[in-house]
Amino acid sequence: MLDAALRRLIDPPLDAAGRRLAAIGVGADAVTLGGFAVGLLAVPLIAWEHYAAGLAVILANRLADGLDGAIARRRGPTDFGGYLDIVCDFIFYAAFAFAFGLARPELAVPAGALMLSFIGTGTSFLAYAIIAEKRGLNIGRPVGKSFFYARGLAEGGETVAFFTLCVLWPSGFAGLAYGFSVLCWLTTALRVAQAWRAFGRR
Repeated sequence: MLDAALRRLIDPPLDAAGRRLAAIGVGADAVTLGGFAVGLLAVPLIAWEHYAAGLAVILANRLADGLDGAIARRRGPTDFGGYLDIVCDFIFYAAFAFAFGLARPELAVPAGALMLSFIGTGTSFLAYAIIAEKRGLNIGRPVGKSFFYARGLAEGGETVAFFTLCVLWPSGFAGLAYGFSVLCWLTTALRVAQAWRAFGRR
C-alpha cells in the first residue's frame, strides 16, 4: 500500500549505491544471499531477547533486499535472481515470527497465526504472478522486476514497519501479530478477488 510512495524516496539512493557496487563487480545474487544470512541472525538474537541487535540485522536484511534489485537493474536482472530473492524473503518473514515463539513460549500462538497469514500473502502473490505470466498479462509489472507484483494492503513498507514495531515493543508482539495477520488476510482476499476478475471468466 505504501510501497509506490516509498519507492520514490528510497530508489534514488539505492540505485546510486547499486551502480557503485555493480561497477566493482558485486553481484546481485551475492547480496541477496548475504542479506539473507545476516537476516537469519535475527532468530537467535530475538530468541535471546537481544532486540536492539535483532533490529539492526533486520534492517540490514531489508537494505540488502533493496540493493540486490538496484544491482540487478545495472547488471541485468535474471530469472534465477528473481526466484532467489522471493524465496529468501518469505523464509526470512517466517523466521521472524518463529523467533518470537522461541523467545517466549506464550507467544507461540500469535507467532503461528502470523506465519499462517504469511502463507496466505505469499501464495496469493506468487500464484497470481504465475498465471499472469502464463497469460501474458504484464501490464502493471514494475520495470526491472522478474514477474508481476499483485498489490495489497500488506506490502514491503508495511512489513518493515511491523517488524520494527515488534522489536521496539516486544511486550506488544501478540497484539501486533494478530493485527498484522488481519491485514495480511485482507491482502490475500483482495488478491483472490483481483485474480477472479482477471482469470475467473472464460
